[in-house]
Formats: sequence, C-alpha cells, structure tokens
Amino acid sequence: MRTYQLNLPHEEPARTGLGTRPAGAGPAPAGRAARATINGRFLSQPKTGVQRYAYEIVRQMDAILAEDPLLRSHLTLEIVAPERATGPADYAAIRRRGVGGGKGYGWEQGVLPLRARAPLLNLCNTAPLLRRRQIVCIHGANSFVYPQSYSRRFRYAQRALFPAIGRRAQTITTVSNASAKLLKSLGIVPADADVDVIPNGHEHVRAWRPEATKLDRAAILERPYVLVIGSQAPHKNVRMLDAISGALNARGIKLLVTGGVFDMFSSRAARLDAPETSVLGYVTDDDLAFLLANALCLAFPSLVEGFGLPLVEAMALGCPIVSSNVASMPEVCGNAAILLPPDRPEQWLEAIQGLHDSPSLRADLGARGAKQVRRFSWAASAQAYIDLLLDATGGPCRPL
Repeated sequence: MRTYQLNLPHEEPARTGLGTRPAGAGPAPAGRAARATINGRFLSQPKTGVQRYAYEIVRQMDAILAEDPLLRSHLTLEIVAPERATGPADYAAIRRRGVGGGKGYGWEQGVLPLRARAPLLNLCNTAPLLRRRQIVCIHGANSFVYPQSYSRRFRYAQRALFPAIGRRAQTITTVSNASAKLLKSLGIVPADADVDVIPNGHEHVRAWRPEATKLDRAAILERPYVLVIGSQAPHKNVRMLDAISGALNARGIKLLVTGGVFDMFSSRAARLDAPETSVLGYVTDDDLAFLLANALCLAFPSLVEGFGLPLVEAMALGCPIVSSNVASMPEVCGNAAILLPPDRPEQWLEAIQGLHDSPSLRADLGARGAKQVRRFSWAASAQAYIDLLLDATGGPCRPL
C-alpha cells in the first residue's frame, strides 16, 4: 500500500520536471506524448465530497501540466463527459469533449468505454467494467457498512460494481489507509492487492469568501454555536448530537446543522426532533467559510467515512474539531482534534463545554489544525495521479 500524502513531511512538493514518479519508473520515452482519458461523469453530478475530489484533482492536474512543458510532451489528457454536463470548460492544458447518450450508469458503462482512450482515470467510485487499463478511486464502502443510509438503487449499484472493479482495474486508489483496509476486509479489493492512498486536499477553501455569506450574521452570532456539516443519513450520527441539543442550549450553546439532500441517500433520514437544534440545510461555500470561522467547534460524529473532507476544511479555517475516534477520522485529524467514541453523548457534551470555557484550548487546537492540514494537498495528490498515468501509459498509447 503506497500512501502519497498521509505520511509525508508537512510541506507541499515542488512542481518541477516529471514530478515524483515511484522509484524504478524510468522516464517516459521521447516522441509523441502518451494519451489518457479522464472519466468526466462527475461534471453531470451534484457536488458532494466525492465530486469535489474529482473537480480539485483535475483542476490541479491541469495547472501542473500547464506549468510544465516537459511533462506535456510526455502526457496528453482529455476529459470525456456527458454532452450536457456543466462544470469547468476552461482548462488550460486538458481538453474536454462532450459525448451524448445520457449521463448515468448507462452512459458510463455503455458509451464511455467506446469513446475514451485507455488508460482511463476514474475519480468518483465507479468505472466501466469493459476496461482493464484504468485507474479507479473507490473512496470508501459506506453503503456496504451502513446500507440503511442509502437508496436501494445506489447501494445495489455499488454492491454490483465495486467488487468487479476492484478485481479488474489495473490500479485502485482510495483516500485513506482506513478506507484501504475496509475495502480489503470486505473483499472489494483482493487482500494481496496494492491500493494507492491519495487523500483529499484543503487548498479549495482559499477561494471561499466568508464576507460574501447571505446568512443572517446577527442571528448566527447571537450565541456560541457548534457546527455540524453533513446529511442526516444514519451513518452521519447527527441524532446523537440532537439528543444533547437541549443540554447544550441550557449551557448557552446552539447546535447548527448544515447539509443538502441528495438522491443517493435513503428517504429514511434521521429525524432531528430537538426544538433547540437549528437545521440550516444546504449552504454555499462562502456560507460555510463564515460558519466555520466563527464556530465554537466543528462536531463530526460520523460512524464511517472514507476520508471526512469537512475535517480538513475546518482545520484550514482555524476551527477546533470534536470528532469520532473511528474509521478515517483519527488518521485525518492526528493530534489536532478531540477524538471521542461516537456513542458516548455525555463525553461530547463535556468536551464541547470544555472548549466553551477555555479559549486557550480552542487556540491550541486551531494551531494544531493549521499544522496538520498541510499534510493534505490537492497539488500533491494530483501529482500522484499524474505519476500513475505516466506509469500506465509507458509512452505512446497502446490498444486495449
């Protein structure tokens, strides 16, 4: 198992030459640039954390290629996307091509493999089964562990596709060591297979503008608040915090819950019954920047995550974190969060009270987070994918 970021020094790599190709990989041969394709189905999907990963990886790959003429002479990338997909069309070095025939699983399985040049890079869990020469990022196996959180169509699709992809694809990546272990333990990926861990990054928050929020600032800042980011799907465990919302309120602390509603999740969302819990629903990135910058803490009680993108977003914006101590959360948070069992609400209540009472503890966690978040870089993760593509192409493109 190769881990590209989680065990690296606290600095971002320089973008020079042909990057950081693994030891033993010789330079790509001179001559015509090798070609590879990016599965652009994500451009037609709602932007959850998985799609955010694809957007940011591709954007950084484009920046790396644009800045490095030598690298461009070795590798040419094209995104093949559903014809009516939205999203960026102004890449500097990556070509984008729209292809008709739908935008869902049928397009990905039936149309994409006929129109995409191998190797194929898939960044959002699924990939065409007809291809072997491909790289596939499987972010996690939440739908296997907590099927009640997801719609029947979504979980059936993942249960059918994931093991087949895990056995057939040339390279499987994921976003944390915890996720890699889970994929192997469930048999999605063979136990003896190499899984490359290429995590999420944090740089996207630099473009967020808290001053542009449309939220009612006075109402939000009326009292200290704990922020929860995520859907009300059962595995997010928001019900546990809802149960202590009254006790928090009695101590002068609000509970604010944000998160949109997406088709992938079950209609049986966890009901938040406490009148003291404020549900804001979907918020923009600028709203989120404002909420994180002013929160007493981010509470992240999830039972399972492939990574946990809100954790690095909070660290990047100086927000203290109280998180579950399971799955990928200890790996992502390191020593920059208060880690607690997700089934001990009384411990969460006392930890939040401790943060409320201790400005020095909040400042210390904020400083630890600023150091920890430097381990997670979109630029470094994008370079890791470029390295994998250079290995997969080996020079001018070969037929399947």
